[in-house]
Amino acid sequence: MSEFSSTIQQADWKTEKHAPVIEAPDSVKAGEFFTVSASLGKAIAHPNTPQHHIAWMSLYFLPEGAKLAIQLAHAEFSAHADSTTEVPGPALTNPNMIANLKLSKPGTLQAVAYCNIHGVWQSSKAIQVQA
Repeated sequence: MSEFSSTIQQADWKTEKHAPVIEAPDSVKAGEFFTVSASLGKAIAHPNTPQHHIAWMSLYFLPEGAKLAIQLAHAEFSAHADSTTEVPGPALTNPNMIANLKLSKPGTLQAVAYCNIHGVWQSSKAIQVQA
């Protein structure tokens, strides 16, 4: 039996349109809110059509020394220019999410995104916390 974790793909977002981009400071102050964004298509655009799109993205935090990650945010992207005709529909969602958070210890931010054709993709970014 194949484990789900063996199907998660990882690549550099600068060369792969499916890899999430995590934008956050490298270091933050303990207990102070800061902004994190996770998106796709920063270097190479993802098509986002009814046939090929990003359906959802989740952002997690794995505290240093911990075994399990904490889910910080989740976004569903439902509008993919769907239409009942051959003409693309009037609404298209761009896979991009923003979360405001504060941390008390260092760790790793993890973003996971699902493409309806190419599966699940992951990226990560270490973040330090200063007292």
